[in-house]
Amino acid sequence: MNGGSRLALGSLVGALVVMSLTACGNKGDLTIDNSSSSELRVLTGDDEFAVASYGGVKIIHYGCTPGDVTVKFPSGQEVLVHGPVCPDQRILVGEGTANLAPA
Repeated sequence: MNGGSRLALGSLVGALVVMSLTACGNKGDLTIDNSSSSELRVLTGDDEFAVASYGGVKIIHYGCTPGDVTVKFPSGQEVLVHGPVCPDQRILVGEGTANLAPA
């Protein structure tokens, strides 16, 4: 391997290390949009959030949920959103429904 190849390889490895450290440092935001007429509760496995009717929540720097997410409606109905849910997705809640969509 000549000096130029070693320099290019070293630069590539350095760039990958910086990119992976940046990814760990910036967890991203978890977004929940509620288009239903009811305030609801969202359980992520380690936190619980209230989401107002016709509102939304953005949890800054939350990252991915540790697993599934449960959406609890005032009626007692619960909808399970299979996780983990990550910042490149958002949870869309409707009348008795909860689905994932791109962020």
